[in-house]
Amino acid sequence: MNGPDWQREAIRQQQLLRALWRRGDDRSVALWVRDSAARSVQALAAYRGNAAAIAARALATTYPTVSQLVGDESFEQLARALWHRQPPRQGDLATFGAELAVFIEGDAQLASEPYLADVARLDWAVHVLERAEDAPAQPAGLQRLATDDAATLRLVLRPGAALIRSRWPVATIWQAHRSSAPDRFDGVRAALQAGRGEAAWVWRDGWHAAVDAVDELQARFIEHVLAGDSIDAALAAAGDGFSFEQWLRDALARQWLGAVSGVDDSHGIGDSR
Repeated sequence: MNGPDWQREAIRQQQLLRALWRRGDDRSVALWVRDSAARSVQALAAYRGNAAAIAARALATTYPTVSQLVGDESFEQLARALWHRQPPRQGDLATFGAELAVFIEGDAQLASEPYLADVARLDWAVHVLERAEDAPAQPAGLQRLATDDAATLRLVLRPGAALIRSRWPVATIWQAHRSSAPDRFDGVRAALQAGRGEAAWVWRDGWHAAVDAVDELQARFIEHVLAGDSIDAALAAAGDGFSFEQWLRDALARQWLGAVSGVDDSHGIGDSR
């Protein structure tokens, strides 16, 4: 296929995509498809319903906590609305939905659950981490901690590691929705009543993501590590009460650390800059 035929096919596909996302006139699409106008409109309606349903199922897999919080019916409506506003850009539906947190913040109907957008950010961070590339269990360059100046070194965390700060107890909410204990939501209610915010640390535990609430000193340290700052700068940000030795023991035992690198070195493992 080349020349005018190729151009016509490209236009036909563009028109079909626009129609699926309701960005065009169904009747005008009939000019570019092979079926009759009536059958074309019927087919588009069927495709729209099927595509939106598939997108909703994919999004529920990516955002299980949000889905549980709002309920299946409301989440399906939310997913369909996002699909029309921010349709998938790739064939892999696992990449669909990165904009959900911002979309939630702009939805007046969800204002009664102000923590929902940050829970969505946490769900997305977990999703990204579980799709991230694997890394060697032994961090590269670890011996440099004993030989090099901390001002010249930075810590490179394993791929997908993330920190989500929130005015709400998002880690406690996330954990409660993965527990079967009868009192699993007691901690959530207490945290919400106390107005407690949390910094949620997302890391890989084996093949799955783990989420922990970390204190302010750890959160500041991790933020600077994720930003690619030197170890000295991260320690200065954390403050005197932070124990680097304890953090490093935990990082090695739980395999948070991907590498120790020079500040000016480029290093692919876990580099989030």
